[in-house]
Amino acid sequence: MMYARPETDAALGRYWAHIRAALAGRGIDAPVALSNSADAFAVWTDPELVLSQTCGMPYRTRLHDKVTLVGTPEFGVTGCPPGYYRSAIVVRAGDDRAALADFASARFIYNQTLSQSGFAAIHAAARAAGFWFQDRSQSHGHVNSARAVAEGRADIAALDAVTWRLIRQFEPCATQLRVLAWTEPTPGLPYITARGRDGSAIFGAVAEAMVALSEPDRAALGLKGMVAIPSQDYMAVPNPPPADV
Repeated sequence: MMYARPETDAALGRYWAHIRAALAGRGIDAPVALSNSADAFAVWTDPELVLSQTCGMPYRTRLHDKVTLVGTPEFGVTGCPPGYYRSAIVVRAGDDRAALADFASARFIYNQTLSQSGFAAIHAAARAAGFWFQDRSQSHGHVNSARAVAEGRADIAALDAVTWRLIRQFEPCATQLRVLAWTEPTPGLPYITARGRDGSAIFGAVAEAMVALSEPDRAALGLKGMVAIPSQDYMAVPNPPPADV
């Protein structure tokens, strides 16, 4: 559900079909259809969960002791180690402020406070620059944040690099935005399964499914492979303090 878009739904469906077949070959049953419209935490904490993708911040703050870490898909994000990603800090193309600190009094919009890419990453960058946004609001989605900045309803947002890639490909508002800066790389959005399931077997099934994808589908989804990033690397990323949320 994390990177689902109408333009890539067909490729995602074929990806899931390959995963499901690879799981079946390992004796693991999986649903025919994805539950991408279900509540995220209801999916992530379901004791019958076969496979889902979460975000690094929910994993380290709420899920790490309730799920099994499977692995991390590699999206080939420029400037990042394999399996890692970062956030594009975007502003309006016509805004001539040059540095993050210049936006200390700006209107900051974020997808949700539990987002590594939309909230925690820019929090770390802003605190390193000596401030934190006092004027902030929630958009409930990276695309919503991008549109809000483009339309002047907000001044600045942090967008997951993979989502930003998709926004530049499919959203007209992208032409009205520019990247002010990039946040530091952190482990990417991990695949998880229910606690007690065989994460290694599922990792193998997903890796097999990626290889089975057609080149156009793999390109549409941005998938390059699977990476095993240890849980402790996710847990080492700092969280914003409650006072700043």
